[in-house]
Amino acid sequence: MKKKKVNLRDLKPQSKEEHSHDDGHNHDHGDSSSFNTYIPAIISFTMLIIGIGLDYFEVSFFKDWVSIIWYAIAYLPVGFPVVKEGWNSIKKGDVFTEFFLMSIATIGAFIIGEYPEGVAVMLFYAVGELFQNSAVNKAKGNIKALLDVRPKEANVYRDGDYINVSPENVNIGEKIQIRVGEKIPLDGILLSDKASLNTSALTGESKPDTIQKEAKVYAGSINLESVIEVEVTNKFEDSSIARILDLVQNATARKSKTELFIRQFARIYTPIVVFLAIGVTFIPYFFVDDYVFRDWLYRALIFLVISCPCALVISIPLGYFGGLGAASKNGILFKGASFLDAITKINTLVMDKTGTVTKGVFKIKEIKTIGWNETEFMQYLMAMEEQSTHPIAKAILEYKAKGEDFEATEVSEIAGKGLRGIVNGKTVLVGNKALMTSNNIDVPSETESIVESIVLVAIDNQFAGYVVIADELKEDAKETITALHKVGIKNIMMLSGDKDSITQQVAKELNIENAKGGLLPEDKLKEVEILKKNPENKIAFIGDGINDAPVLAASNVGIAMGGLGSDVAIETADVIIQTDQPSKVVRAIKISRSTRKVVWQNIILAFGVKVIVLILGAGGLATMWEAVFADVGVALLAILNAVRLQ
Repeated sequence: MKKKKVNLRDLKPQSKEEHSHDDGHNHDHGDSSSFNTYIPAIISFTMLIIGIGLDYFEVSFFKDWVSIIWYAIAYLPVGFPVVKEGWNSIKKGDVFTEFFLMSIATIGAFIIGEYPEGVAVMLFYAVGELFQNSAVNKAKGNIKALLDVRPKEANVYRDGDYINVSPENVNIGEKIQIRVGEKIPLDGILLSDKASLNTSALTGESKPDTIQKEAKVYAGSINLESVIEVEVTNKFEDSSIARILDLVQNATARKSKTELFIRQFARIYTPIVVFLAIGVTFIPYFFVDDYVFRDWLYRALIFLVISCPCALVISIPLGYFGGLGAASKNGILFKGASFLDAITKINTLVMDKTGTVTKGVFKIKEIKTIGWNETEFMQYLMAMEEQSTHPIAKAILEYKAKGEDFEATEVSEIAGKGLRGIVNGKTVLVGNKALMTSNNIDVPSETESIVESIVLVAIDNQFAGYVVIADELKEDAKETITALHKVGIKNIMMLSGDKDSITQQVAKELNIENAKGGLLPEDKLKEVEILKKNPENKIAFIGDGINDAPVLAASNVGIAMGGLGSDVAIETADVIIQTDQPSKVVRAIKISRSTRKVVWQNIILAFGVKVIVLILGAGGLATMWEAVFADVGVALLAILNAVRLQ
């Protein structure tokens, strides 16, 4: 049942069919911080209380038209948007909506002179909506943040000088310049001798990529060290970052569609109670001797007032409100109540590696020396690495070596191999195996089996040892996998842009049987699409980078690491782990399952009480105040039940 927004519903979390595909992933919650959202309900509530007070004390002037006008004005702020929505639905051929039911019931209350009840019932509906709104007022949920990631200008060489233009206006074959810290705006070939690039946004590779002249570079990569020049090979619309944009938008369009329970229930419930009300009015004519049309019309209208689904409408969002609040206290942000439901159905979990189960920060994993004291060995190495700005150098310099600091002189860089220099009068080589081989230095065979980044060191032409640098596992990574198995998620898969050898090693440590590395964003998306071909698979994906955004959007539930994760991943995801702890995913599943249980308890409670009071109303044994009181009682019980989730 697709609806336009009405004033009281501006902040309501949308079901997935209500997403706008214009921007790829739009959750239009409006300005959730605006006090204006609450003004209609506050006005109606205030006027209702004053009116009831004036009625109770039988104030002389508050009678007849004064009373009618007063309650009509009280009704309008909360009632007009609903009546208008009901009328618009009727014009589209969708008659039996909850808007229609509430409209005829509350207007009927006015017809039979029960003005406070008419206002009260509509006010309860409005309050139910506001409960839901406040639970998700922080959820932005649109993909527009991608526009901030996209490079906004290119420094292109034209007419003997570099000028700034939009990347869309740069032609293939033109030369562009990228300064340190800037994003490469277009795909191309490196014209400079070398470049150090952060490609994690595109590939998920945790280590910055050092490339040589004529190597390919991709839009969205960040230049780390010196000014470089690139020859453009692709138009902007064909660039890597534009492809990711497109992937996200298309993947979002393929998201599964769900409807909130109350919408589906109203399709059946609403026409039944309307026809029953008509029956209450006319059928007694054939069976009752002293039939009075006005009396039975009165009963029918009471029946309609009783049958308004406000208790149901309140009980459902209140349950979700409790779940959303409990999740928030645990550092988990759900972007809408529907995702609390969706995550309970998950049976397949796909995860990224870097930044998700690992910290995304280089640390020394192992130091192996040959013929040297570890401290002295590290002092030689650190003296050399002080001359470098590479992330691996920074990891090595975090080593705390006691004793006198050494100083390196005559340090030179050997392209693609490493560093040569003099430390304490000794020649020191620091780099990869190619550097050692070119200087005729034998390297132990054990280094061949090391998959992580390794720094080899030779002192005075003798191999002195090596240091293994690795991305560290998060403290709760192992317990997360164990806990996921315990909550019934057996199918766990790791997809990473990092080297396959590293990915497989991390997967082995975590006891994940299915893992693939060396994947581009589109490769990750293909893997998830293959899983989705089996309708039995309900997939959640956990990631943190821009490269994860398409898969986050394509999954049944996208989960982003919010502390260190990219803005785009956070905007695209349905669930955000604000503490960056993967174990929070298990907590999110448990909270969601508890929430679903409470919501169904509230539904059964509300529906059960409703049926009892409906029967009493049809028999003339319940007044509208009793019906309203029954709704209030059910709502209070629903609130208390939902509070348990906190």
